Amino acid sequence: MNIGIICYPTYGGSGVIATELGKSMGAKGHKVHFISYDQPARLDFFSENLFYHEVSVSEYPLFKYPPYEIALSSKIVEIVKSAELDILHVHYAIPHAAAAVMAKSVLREEGIHIPIVTTLHGTDITLVGKDETYGPVIRYSLERSNGVTAVSDSLRRDTQDIFKFNKHIEVIPNFVDFSRFTRQPKEHFKKAIAPNGERIVLHTSNFRKVKRVGDVLKIFNLISKEVPSKLLMVGDGPERVKLERQCRDSEMCDKVTFLGKQDAVEEILSVGDLFLMPSETESFGLAALEAMACEVPVISSNTGGLPEVNIDGVTGYTFEVGDIKTMAEKGISILKEDDVLADFKTNALNHARKYDIDLICPKYEAYYLEAIENQQRELATFAS
Repeated sequence: MNIGIICYPTYGGSGVIATELGKSMGAKGHKVHFISYDQPARLDFFSENLFYHEVSVSEYPLFKYPPYEIALSSKIVEIVKSAELDILHVHYAIPHAAAAVMAKSVLREEGIHIPIVTTLHGTDITLVGKDETYGPVIRYSLERSNGVTAVSDSLRRDTQDIFKFNKHIEVIPNFVDFSRFTRQPKEHFKKAIAPNGERIVLHTSNFRKVKRVGDVLKIFNLISKEVPSKLLMVGDGPERVKLERQCRDSEMCDKVTFLGKQDAVEEILSVGDLFLMPSETESFGLAALEAMACEVPVISSNTGGLPEVNIDGVTGYTFEVGDIKTMAEKGISILKEDDVLADFKTNALNHARKYDIDLICPKYEAYYLEAIENQQRELATFAS
């Protein structure tokens, strides 16, 4: 197949999943064309089956905001024709699904019929989708897609509730690439961070309010009073400066290290003993899954799709948002005894294996073919 993937190029979950999926499809022999305003962060190597097409937006004094959606639609039309694409896979409803639907209408006038699969990742529905400014366009874009997928059953239900959307939504979860995310021997790194054998607690995110990163510090403060431990904070974002200041003003300063954005996050996860994810909302929880693949149990909130990923009492524990005290208590119970920690690490890895990219990628492959066949049947019915 010739596949067009439209995604955000950033380090966020939707961009990472879209890029890794495209890379996997390319490895299977499909031609994959990425269309975005910048090269996807994880598209960092050459392959004869992977192509990147940049969307550039001209700026004119007349425009207060550059019309990216129109530029994206025009680029999609161009690539569908020049690369003879069989299907478009758009990640994130706004503006990608809307732009793809516009491009599809333009192409139809030229006798070209391109099916669209839209994958919903979360905030496009639970945050942006609730904004009445965008609601009608999101609903229209979903209805005009040939197939819609969601990364968790929780997100599927939210989409149907928020938009009163009655079409079938296929749940295809996020995945992890075990060729990259696997526990590596990094004892020298662990010794440098925890020279006295302390447990290592981890958190990775974009440091936005919705991640409740302040709760991470509070949970760790309670844990460290009972179990000698160190905290590694990976990522960057709006809350980081405030949290670093809080940390410096507290007794935890020598126990917490802010590492900023890291490309090789799997190397950091490889030294971890516990991962904290107390988010306000998570449609899936990709960071938790990547931690589990590296044999790190998870303490998380029970919001959104997190309970589907982090199995309470098996791979870690889930709690109500903001329940800092109980999260800390259960974190202590995991870290205190070596045999308990070892069991949770084994369980985390075993559960993560269910999300291996080699198991999930074929589901998308089959869904593409289904969308193409459904459109062909619709066209045949219309023609007759």
